[in-house]
Amino acid sequence: MRRALIALLALTSAAAAALATAPASSAADQYPVSYNFLSSAVLAGTKVDADPAGANNWNCRPTARHPRPVVLVHGTAGNKNTNWQTYAPLLANNGYCVFALTYGVAAGTPKGLDQFGGLDAIETSAEQLKAFVTKVRQATGARQVDILGHSQGTLMPDYYAKFLGGAPYIHSYVSLAPLWHGTSLGAPQQLSQSMSVYSPSSTETPGCPACSEMSTGSAFMQKMRAGGVAVKGISYTNIVTTHDELVSPYTSGIEPGMKNITVQDGCATDYTEHFEIAADPVAAGYVLNALDPAHPRPVPCMVVLPFEGPVPSAG
Repeated sequence: MRRALIALLALTSAAAAALATAPASSAADQYPVSYNFLSSAVLAGTKVDADPAGANNWNCRPTARHPRPVVLVHGTAGNKNTNWQTYAPLLANNGYCVFALTYGVAAGTPKGLDQFGGLDAIETSAEQLKAFVTKVRQATGARQVDILGHSQGTLMPDYYAKFLGGAPYIHSYVSLAPLWHGTSLGAPQQLSQSMSVYSPSSTETPGCPACSEMSTGSAFMQKMRAGGVAVKGISYTNIVTTHDELVSPYTSGIEPGMKNITVQDGCATDYTEHFEIAADPVAAGYVLNALDPAHPRPVPCMVVLPFEGPVPSAG
């Protein structure tokens, strides 16, 4: 066991470096890629309204190998910069045109608090995504985009696809820590119940309508699931972790008719949870293969800690 652990640690740095190596870009074009969600998100949070490295180059033109831009859709209380310190540079290094938006900031939100996205009603956020995808398509000349979402960003784009005419414009839809069945995490429901004392007709979580909508059994989730959540013509890939502390149960992200991947099935030493999965090099291997199935690459396995990422190699 000890020898196996040492071997895994030795592979960590090499595997992460391999993921960051882009066949479509020269070494001079490479952006640094962080595989530590917590530290990179904290640092990114000090830069107001900044774009993550590699994203939102409106002069980017898709290549024959990667003909579709990738649109990154963050999670609840995140934004385009804090959520995508790994995937924006990683995908750009691999030759993709990458775009990211901040959505779900309610009108009139005070400065500073407007850096916390994904709090407004999901229906409103989906309208914002619709406008953003249109802008990306017009700028790049691409007919379709690929979606890479995390947490709420795995659910909201499906509203765009299912109810706002977005289906023809989405090819691949890759989800990190999805919640196709909602989450039974108590906090949103308890907040809604406590507020019902003051407003019996309200089922919203104060300050975060989206939180209540994502609760298992909510009216929103019932609407999303009616007739099936998968939209015809879109290729879905779900990447879940058994250690998810916010999507409860984690199997909420597993949906029949979609490709479902549980990280620990391929790498038992990956302890990534709901946040670190957006920076996890193991999950990144699956993402790259989902976006480019014609050129599959080996998915690494290593020791990955919650929030902090891969354990550095002793050598």
